[in-house]
Amino acid sequence: MRIGLTYDLKREYLEMGFSEEETAEFDSDETIYYLKEALGSLGYEVVRIGNIYELTKHLNNGERWDLVFNICEGLYGRSREAQVPALLEAYNIPYTFSDPLTLSLSLDKAMAKRIVRDAGVPTPEFFSITSVKDLEEKNLGRDINFPLFVKPALEGTGKGISTDSIVWDKDELKKQCMKLLIKYRQPVLVERYLPGKEFTAGIVGTGEDAQVIGIMEVKFLKNAEASIYSYNNKKFYEDRVDYALEKNKKLINEISKIALSSYRVLGCRDAGRVDLKADKDDRLYFIEINPLAGLHPVHSDLPIICSKVGITYRELISEIVKSAWERKGKSVHCLSLL
Repeated sequence: MRIGLTYDLKREYLEMGFSEEETAEFDSDETIYYLKEALGSLGYEVVRIGNIYELTKHLNNGERWDLVFNICEGLYGRSREAQVPALLEAYNIPYTFSDPLTLSLSLDKAMAKRIVRDAGVPTPEFFSITSVKDLEEKNLGRDINFPLFVKPALEGTGKGISTDSIVWDKDELKKQCMKLLIKYRQPVLVERYLPGKEFTAGIVGTGEDAQVIGIMEVKFLKNAEASIYSYNNKKFYEDRVDYALEKNKKLINEISKIALSSYRVLGCRDAGRVDLKADKDDRLYFIEINPLAGLHPVHSDLPIICSKVGITYRELISEIVKSAWERKGKSVHCLSLL
């Protein structure tokens, strides 16, 4: 099988003048190297394509692949993660991970919350704003109580999240919302702050075949900036965060139920991650979902979960390809390793 590999290489965007934060979600040379090696070791012929601009050139030159392993994050717009899948669908080329609709929905945190909430999945009370004037229409103190948590609605990798994200009154809320609106030029999500434990669940598969392969608690060390999964805490996680594999069966069942329900209702495919948090009474809530999880073999959450439960990086990549290929109603010479 000939597999094309699409990705946004961080180094290339930095060389073009983009900042560290603007390229935070993009992949390192190391990630692409290990991903290509893993696919090659499974017997596939791997063609490095690159970003959407390079993909367009390849397609225009008449190149085609049996499958595209896509990890492009995109650069512009709230549907940026959906751009490469949409282009591949136009050429009827199968690809890994979720489709354009799911990727667009999931990146917009408020939209994703509305969908999972309507499906009965618990998520903290929330609202989104596009201007500070929107705050005047909110009945704060009755419909939703302080403290609140404020973050950009269309970002990942903790971008826009800091110690200032927890706000305790209307003045702090207005100040933080204004700051984010100006900097990120996108809607801001405001939700009830949950002070309890934080978890991330790794999932592999599609639909009814999807399964939770492991759950980690995100524990913040003394060097962390508050107990929040902020941009800096994620960036410097080795000194600030401890990832502890959850072993309590009752808790695993509760988390798995919420994670799988949200994963399925949003239409996620092949693999992904679901983040959850508990309130002061240990009730669990859906926070957000990542249907295009990072795949660095050492530093990304999904591979970290896999390593803690005894699944190798090669096995993870094998299962992702297997799931993607089976969705096309085809068989593939790929062992079931989970």
